[in-house]
Amino acid sequence: MISSHYGEFAALLTAIFWTITALAFEKATKTVGSIAVNIIRLVLGFLFLGLLTYVQRGMFLPIDATQYAWFWLMLSGFVGLMMGDLFLFASYPIIGARIAMLMMTLAPPFAAILGLIVLDEKMSFNSILGMFLVMGGIALVIWSKPESNKKMKLNFPIKGLLFAFLGAIGQAGGLVLSKLGMGDYDPFAATQIRIIAAIIGFTVLISIMGRWKNVLNAFKNKNAMSGIAIGSFFGPFLGVSFSLVAIQYTSTGIASTLMSIVPVLIIAPSVILFKQKVSTKEVIGAVISVIGVSLFFV
Repeated sequence: MISSHYGEFAALLTAIFWTITALAFEKATKTVGSIAVNIIRLVLGFLFLGLLTYVQRGMFLPIDATQYAWFWLMLSGFVGLMMGDLFLFASYPIIGARIAMLMMTLAPPFAAILGLIVLDEKMSFNSILGMFLVMGGIALVIWSKPESNKKMKLNFPIKGLLFAFLGAIGQAGGLVLSKLGMGDYDPFAATQIRIIAAIIGFTVLISIMGRWKNVLNAFKNKNAMSGIAIGSFFGPFLGVSFSLVAIQYTSTGIASTLMSIVPVLIIAPSVILFKQKVSTKEVIGAVISVIGVSLFFV
């Protein structure tokens, strides 16, 4: 049974890995900033993957990939792991990983819309209904019920919500481009190519912004580095790689649906580890959003 559902099990594991990653990186970004966390976790993830592919395939670098794969996977890495994660990580210190992950339930609908445009995939009535449920679940959490003669107001800073929204668009674009470029190529080597693109992107960005001192100072913070190391192992290494395994062995829709349960998985550890207060409305909103994502791919 397990062997016939590689993609589904890989997607579930991805959700667990991303939950751990989000919690680890939330703590680190509040300490040393999102730019430093991004570049360090990518370098660590690249090294983890290089060691694995050297043992598995006898190659530290993905030198056997075709030019076609390199082009689309590099583009995927820039869109998803560089631009998408740049905004997602910037949202962590502002709204926290839990709300950021809830906003990321927009990624599967966005991926399906992009799939419609790029891959000529179809959208059903259930897809449209699911999209409204996702947006409804998110709205339930981020908007407050207005008092008399007052306008609706956001429960969280609009800047953080906007960053997470842009992160969802980046992840969706990266997923579709990965599907387009990977084919039957090794998913761990494919992740290496994506990470190479993101490292190049962040290197240019940090150089332009003059933030290398901040990155170097991050290495002196033991607590931040432990969080980055944990997040790197479960994120760029295991999480991203298993997400590619998932879309390789099952449809993008099913994989995206199973990977989108992070907002529900993250509630308990957020309460236990960070002592965050979670309202009933927030739990209901997270569940509604995940149900919406599920409907989107029925």
